[in-house]
Amino acid sequence: MKKLVIIGLIIGVIALAGCGKEKVSYSEEDGIFFQKIGKFEVYTLIEAERDGNAGILVNADQEILDKFIPADGFRHTANAFLVKANGKNIMIDAGTGVNGILIDRIKKIGVEPEDIDIVLITHLHGDHFGGLQRDGVANFPNATVYMNEIELEYFTEINVNQAAIAALTLYESKIDIFCLHAGEFELFPGITPIAAYGHTPGHTLYQIENGKDKLLIIGDLLHVALVQFAIPEISATLDIDPIEAAQTRRQVLSYAASNNIPVGGMHIVYPGVGAVETDESGFKFIPF
Repeated sequence: MKKLVIIGLIIGVIALAGCGKEKVSYSEEDGIFFQKIGKFEVYTLIEAERDGNAGILVNADQEILDKFIPADGFRHTANAFLVKANGKNIMIDAGTGVNGILIDRIKKIGVEPEDIDIVLITHLHGDHFGGLQRDGVANFPNATVYMNEIELEYFTEINVNQAAIAALTLYESKIDIFCLHAGEFELFPGITPIAAYGHTPGHTLYQIENGKDKLLIIGDLLHVALVQFAIPEISATLDIDPIEAAQTRRQVLSYAASNNIPVGGMHIVYPGVGAVETDESGFKFIPF
């Protein structure tokens, strides 16, 4: 897979600012949440929702669970994001692809799968790349897929994920790999990939910025929001390196809170986006 095209680095600078938001006629029942980031349009797309499982947390004792997890349980969601920016339709992750639900959401906002120009991958777990294809056919036939070279190397050469290889092969002539060794840069005007390693070796966030507005798409920075915002040091069994994941989680949440940058997560329940504030020794999430 290393023979794939390597994109050039365009060094950029991240300015610090708040975020504007605007709702339109979508609702939780639609599985879609809309907001504006400057002139960019950002859609949270809910692919699936189910009962959450706090058992995936590492070293979360019963006292912690009793404090943060409601007695009647909590919900867990799987999200992807669609960004309309600079005349392009940009997906951030592709979901699982199960039952075509995500495609239905995309069509509901007036975008056909053939209209997707770019897919940005946060990491190569199945609920993030699975929707690249269905039954061996590319779901986004005109899209170029972008991902971190560390992530690609790990899942295609070290801990080989055959399902990921099969999905990526459908886009083989249209895959661009970026490198974050030299630091952050604008992949496209207003979209910056940010290294956030630990959950996977090349786990990557994407910061969206237009005008004075920003939104940070945090991928799988956390899985049980009720606990991990408050205590970032608690990782999940899904994290390949739980210690690094915890360090990254605190660093990113501190960055978001300190700079008034809202976040959007793949496993944060509807609307999936909101503000981060410091709260005692941790953080709290305030949904939009």
